[in-house]
Amino acid sequence: MGTGRSSVLCQHLIQSFAPGEITPEKALEVGKELADRLLQGNFQYYLAVHTDTSHIHIHCIFNNVSLNDGRTFETLHNQGNVKERSWKKLIDLSDEICRKHGLSVIEEHAQVKGKSHYEWTVDKLNLSWKSRLKYAIDQVIKVSDDFEDFLKKCADFGVLVDYNPNHKIDLKFMLREQKENNPRAKMTRARTLGWFYETPRIKSRIENHKRFMSYAPKAKLIRTTSEKFLQAPALTRWADRANMKEVSKAMNEIAKRGLDYEHTVSAAQESFDKQMKLQDDLDRIGMQIKDLSAQLKLMELYVQYKPYNEHFKMLTGREKKKFHSEYRYELDEYQKAVKKLKDWYPSGSVPSLELLRKTIADLETEQKQKKALYSQTADETEVLSKSLQQIEQYLGNEQERAEEEQRRKRKKNGDLE
Repeated sequence: MGTGRSSVLCQHLIQSFAPGEITPEKALEVGKELADRLLQGNFQYYLAVHTDTSHIHIHCIFNNVSLNDGRTFETLHNQGNVKERSWKKLIDLSDEICRKHGLSVIEEHAQVKGKSHYEWTVDKLNLSWKSRLKYAIDQVIKVSDDFEDFLKKCADFGVLVDYNPNHKIDLKFMLREQKENNPRAKMTRARTLGWFYETPRIKSRIENHKRFMSYAPKAKLIRTTSEKFLQAPALTRWADRANMKEVSKAMNEIAKRGLDYEHTVSAAQESFDKQMKLQDDLDRIGMQIKDLSAQLKLMELYVQYKPYNEHFKMLTGREKKKFHSEYRYELDEYQKAVKKLKDWYPSGSVPSLELLRKTIADLETEQKQKKALYSQTADETEVLSKSLQQIEQYLGNEQERAEEEQRRKRKKNGDLE
């Protein structure tokens, strides 16, 4: 039996119509009939008509947890002794309703197979094999608990992985379809895909994603399931207005970006991923500036004390001993600088002061730009995440209140719990 604790927050379906055969108003009517018959009043849903393509289509997003008994949509439709899964039932319902309204349908569904959102997205993006591989790895990261879990789950996304921590090249990838198409194909080094796909970065990205998924915004909706609200209709109406105002703001933020609910989830995650990548970039640039600044200081000492050493080498006898006695500190500092520079530059090719200063200045400019971009990205992540949380809290609050009201009604009627 479903517990309502599924990690899936909502389901998303799209109903499309042939070009030019339906109006937006009629499409909304047909979409509502489909949602009502499919969901049977058990799940809250949200409909949107899109007219931005050559064909009108309906987006339906609905709560994954039932209002009535807390069971998930997957439990009710995709588990147990069910002959046809929900995607087949949806196709049949859509065809039946469209025929009733005189709309065209696809007659041959024999070869139709349901696709995951991941498979659908990859097909729509039309990516190169390298981009497909990177995209697949990105998706595995989002569902992994840790690096070991990541290695296990790669197969679920069609990714072959070779990991050997004892080798210098410790991580390699390949799409399963590449191997199937060419058995002699070689695996791709993680480094070839970019440092963002190397072992340390993947580990940090998994942790960052877990942080993102546990992100909680500062603003929260008013919970109306407590006794004081159930006993006070006026107070409940006030709270409902306040909650609707916050949810409207959230929906407006999503609408401003031309997103629907499902794409807002992926947009928020992409924004967070970008934020974390920028943080990694800033850390890397900061370390480079720190290292180069230390080298610059060393070069300045080298340049400062080099004349003492050059003069010392030209002296002989008592004059050399006397000079060494008077300028021992300067000569020692020069030798220390030379030794450290050899550690930094074993080849002996040492950059000039001008080059070091220019490189540091360029890095500081890049650092400033990335800090500004990081701030913008962090704000975007905050807005999108907060909007999602508010919508989810609203749906959850409404569900809990409906369940509590039903429980109180049963108790009042003397029904058994």
